Amino acid sequence: MTQHAGFDRTFPRDRMTLGLLFPIESYSGPVPDMTGQVELAKLAEDGGFAALWARDVPLLDPKFGDGGQLYDPWVWLTHVGAATSRIALGTASVILPLRNPFDIAKAAASVDTLTGGRLVLGVATGDRPVEFPLFGVDYERRGEIFRSTVDSLRDIWSTHFPTLTDPTGRTTDALDVLPKPTGGHLPLLVTGRSQQDLAWIARNADGWLSYPRPVPEQRQVVETWQKTLADNGLPNRPFAQSLYLDLTADADTPPQEIHLGYRLGRNHLAAHLRALQDIGVNHVMLNLKYGRRPAGEVLAELVTHVTPEFPVP
Repeated sequence: MTQHAGFDRTFPRDRMTLGLLFPIESYSGPVPDMTGQVELAKLAEDGGFAALWARDVPLLDPKFGDGGQLYDPWVWLTHVGAATSRIALGTASVILPLRNPFDIAKAAASVDTLTGGRLVLGVATGDRPVEFPLFGVDYERRGEIFRSTVDSLRDIWSTHFPTLTDPTGRTTDALDVLPKPTGGHLPLLVTGRSQQDLAWIARNADGWLSYPRPVPEQRQVVETWQKTLADNGLPNRPFAQSLYLDLTADADTPPQEIHLGYRLGRNHLAAHLRALQDIGVNHVMLNLKYGRRPAGEVLAELVTHVTPEFPVP
């Protein structure tokens, strides 16, 4: 990707940036409060965060955990985008097998163009089997559908009057999907393996979204990603990860493991982030769900003491 505002802000060359996952709050149970999210988004933008990320949770399954930011990701990111001006807006991630590719292509390009080229599109296959029958989709075919949808999105965005195929296999080139994204493409990041081998991800994605791991293990994952890109004759492409965070009031609290992250003080957080940057991680999405302090208080501490170490362009 070149000359895309959201991608360039999130993935500047040779440095790591920080992002936040919605909801920007701590909460228990499956449903967040969502109060004051736009104000927190503005604080994140002014405080040096690179990106804000929204999840795609079509149906609430209490057994799974939570409903994300509650609102449809396209509507929510448009709402947040209207209140901000620079921060990248990401999906982490759109469930491709449950969405019509024409709808994804139109919605994503609409958000991107309306916000000045700030959308970074994270995509995934989905991991809640209970949802798939209600959408009439075979869960076992999710990997195949994922690949087909990525191909369709590329074609729809880059071509005027592309060949469109309906569910019965009939085709037409008499219709088009508008708007087209600037440059004929949107930055597309694959989440996890999404039922694909890493070589396919390297060839078809603009970056890879993965999960938190201990630094030595994450180093091996990043090196494998970089080697796969090189083996396929491709330039280096970004590697991003999530991280659940419970930031303590004591700046020197040592790390304690929580689900997919740590409870720790800001000094140890900064040290952990520097270690991730050193091994080649390009972006870290912080999730405050399991925090014990008010999100506004945590965010104020982060923008004062942590984000200045990982500046955006």
